Amino acid sequence: MSLSLIAFFVLIGAFALGSFTRINAGLVALVAAFAVGGLVVGMPIKDVIAQFPSGLFFILLGATLLFGIVRVTGTIDLLAYWAERLAGDRRFLVPVLMFLLTAGLASAGAFTPAAIAIVAPVALALGSRFRISTLAMGLVIVQGANAGAFSPVNPFGVLANVMLDNADASGDSLKLFLYCFIFNAILAFIAYVAIQAIMNRRGGRPLPRSESTSSGTALRTTLADDSVGHDAGQYRTTTGTQTGVAVADPRTQPDIEVSLGAPVKVDATPMRILTLAGVGTLLILTTVFSLDVGVASLIIAIALICIKPGVQKPAIEGLPWNAIILVTGIVTYVGMLEEMGALKELEAGIASLGNGSIAALITSYVVAIVSAFASTTGTLGVISPIVTPISLDPLLSPIGVVTAIAISSSVVDVSPMSTSGALLMASAPPKDERLFFRALLLWAIAMIAVVPMLVWFIFVQLGLG
Repeated sequence: MSLSLIAFFVLIGAFALGSFTRINAGLVALVAAFAVGGLVVGMPIKDVIAQFPSGLFFILLGATLLFGIVRVTGTIDLLAYWAERLAGDRRFLVPVLMFLLTAGLASAGAFTPAAIAIVAPVALALGSRFRISTLAMGLVIVQGANAGAFSPVNPFGVLANVMLDNADASGDSLKLFLYCFIFNAILAFIAYVAIQAIMNRRGGRPLPRSESTSSGTALRTTLADDSVGHDAGQYRTTTGTQTGVAVADPRTQPDIEVSLGAPVKVDATPMRILTLAGVGTLLILTTVFSLDVGVASLIIAIALICIKPGVQKPAIEGLPWNAIILVTGIVTYVGMLEEMGALKELEAGIASLGNGSIAALITSYVVAIVSAFASTTGTLGVISPIVTPISLDPLLSPIGVVTAIAISSSVVDVSPMSTSGALLMASAPPKDERLFFRALLLWAIAMIAVVPMLVWFIFVQLGLG
């Protein structure tokens, strides 16, 4: 057995360990990089350390710190309040606003599980209030998170933009974001219409009001452990004040009987308005002026901390270190694979297919299948060096190849074996958990079967971009 094959098996083992246990796959990969690189391959330790993605680390640190400030200041509560007020009694606006709210949070830098964990309780409660299928609302917010996930300041977008940079197509960063946003918006519409039609045909009725939780109770969802793992129990639901006074696992939390009347007012305080302005400034600095995402995020974060020092401690304590370790650990191991020449062998195998377009299709299916059971961030980190030679094919469009792979890897996050799907199940009423599991699993299988081929045809074959 070759050294390269051994190294790949170790990476697969790290993914498996992270998928079926609480152990962080990135931490395993980080230690394995030293074990395989130093002991098996004979690389000097300093060469293994050099593979640590320091630039990516600062991007993740800055973006998640800024999002932590958005959460701590109650700016998310303000956005949810505005959304409910805007919807009023107009039922058709509810899924649209929840989609936009989740997409906005992801676009601002929130990990997709974090955005879903925050919005899901509010969205499902509103769905019950407006007699909308909670399953339909759940699919809408997952697609909303995916729509904003490839913003230049989101970890997904950061990893996808690495692929564009490697393909000398860094100027297409905004296109990637827009293509993913539009595709997921269309998919959210299809999911909503299809599920609503099925539920109506089956005579399904929404939950009684006593079995749902109003957004007016200020139900806040925070991350007990912002990792991109597969245990919904890592997330805690807090009720009460902005900082939370009671904590319970959402899967075992008893039903809360509340009034679903007018939403409780959330004030637009100067700090919340400044925070929103900071997020807008970040998007301008990174997309218009091409300032490094990590640098821009840290500058805005420290400016907000100087204005209100009290936000620093909870924002730093809420940093998703498990997710940061996951991404940087996996990327470090991949860097070690590249240094030892293992990726060259894999690239040669892809090149032997003799057709870059077919290679893009196969890669899209591979990332869809893997991501349904493993971390999307980890999958993108592993696949990035393999995508580069495909996207450099002169017959293909780099933005088309990267977009197809980006969408294929994220669209399956609704799988109940992934964090996003598990969070939806955790937010669902207990009596609907089995329904959610079956429906989310079937939807994920449909996404694996259809989406990679569809996006490959649109973005690679037709060369859209």
